[in-house]
Amino acid sequence: MAPNPKVTEALSRAASAAGEKGPLYEQLLAEIKTLSSPASATDDLNAVVDSFFGQGLGVVATRSVLNAFVATLKGLKNEDMWIEVGNRTLEMLSAQPSSSSFLDAGATLRELIATAHENNEDFLDAAKTLADIPLDSSQRKITDEEKARTWVRIVRNYLEVDDSTAAEMYINKLKNIMHNVPDQDLTLHFKLSQARIQDAKRDFLSASQRYHEISISPAISEEERLHTLSMAVKCAVLAPAGPMRSRTLGRLYKDERSVQLDEFGILEKMFLDRLLSPEEVDKFAEGLQPHQLATTSDGSTVLAKAVVEHNLLGASRLYSNILFEALGVLLGLDADKAEETTARMIEQGRLVGRMDQLDGIVWFEGGEASGERGSGRAEVIVGKEMRKWDANVESLAEEVENVTNALQKEFPEFVAANLAV
Repeated sequence: MAPNPKVTEALSRAASAAGEKGPLYEQLLAEIKTLSSPASATDDLNAVVDSFFGQGLGVVATRSVLNAFVATLKGLKNEDMWIEVGNRTLEMLSAQPSSSSFLDAGATLRELIATAHENNEDFLDAAKTLADIPLDSSQRKITDEEKARTWVRIVRNYLEVDDSTAAEMYINKLKNIMHNVPDQDLTLHFKLSQARIQDAKRDFLSASQRYHEISISPAISEEERLHTLSMAVKCAVLAPAGPMRSRTLGRLYKDERSVQLDEFGILEKMFLDRLLSPEEVDKFAEGLQPHQLATTSDGSTVLAKAVVEHNLLGASRLYSNILFEALGVLLGLDADKAEETTARMIEQGRLVGRMDQLDGIVWFEGGEASGERGSGRAEVIVGKEMRKWDANVESLAEEVENVTNALQKEFPEFVAANLAV
């Protein structure tokens, strides 16, 4: 569509005027709403860009007109126009010999385009647009807070499309500057993004701890604090069973706000090492996010694996020993899978016990595993049950001998006649 005739006429006057042309373009931009129409606004603005870039106004004048142009574009409140006109203007800027002189205007344009993409829920395009903003250029003086503001936006946009790998790259940049950023909102978003990335990467223990820290921040509303506390509980439940998770569950269970959560029932059972029923697990799964229900390399879900390991720990509190076949029935697994899970947890120091593969039985030792690899093996207590039997038999034999001696002392003739050796 051709530009509005009024705009074309105003551009012609500005281009043919003698002397300073910059103020004429700025005046035209100030009057664009009266000269243009909604139908032709995009073409009108593109025509303005073509005209003033073609005039060779000089760096200072061009920068002034460009700033006025960006402000005018922003004031029109049209996301599609921001994207179309903004991207075309950036192309024109990059083609200028002195493009490095207009970095600030280019950055402002990219922020405007990114905002439009965010409003349209095109989060990946928003992240890519923001990533093109030059933040490390020696020609721009950028504070750490300004860098953090942009990088946090990039991270949040990548997380909206579940690209935790790209988001983590910018989180690593943020780690180096956040100590210089006083803005509490930015700090909060940084911590929340860290938690979301750890959650997405299935580093559930670390994610739970960060969510819990955020849940006690006075910078967010009570509703948001409870939501992040709920996320902390979910991540703790999904974490691998063991002493580290037990400590995390303990902190959450002792948080007096936890009783308000729908997840409190499963939190309490896990903290107290009680067995979980399939119905309880299914109800808990309804509140999980898609990535938390994803399957692992062995075909099971993260939740299913966490529940099996928890119930195995719970079984170790109830039984001194159990056949793998019976353990499999208890865990909802076959005997081989139950044996494999038990062996892995003992090897990783998350369960204390020993296995007798010949007899297909596992012996549990009461007490807490240290969490260190190999510490779950009960080498020092091998044969403990047998030693208990030995001690009992020895004690019984001593009592029989004492009774025999007493009889010999009191009734020697009776003993001589009836004692069979």
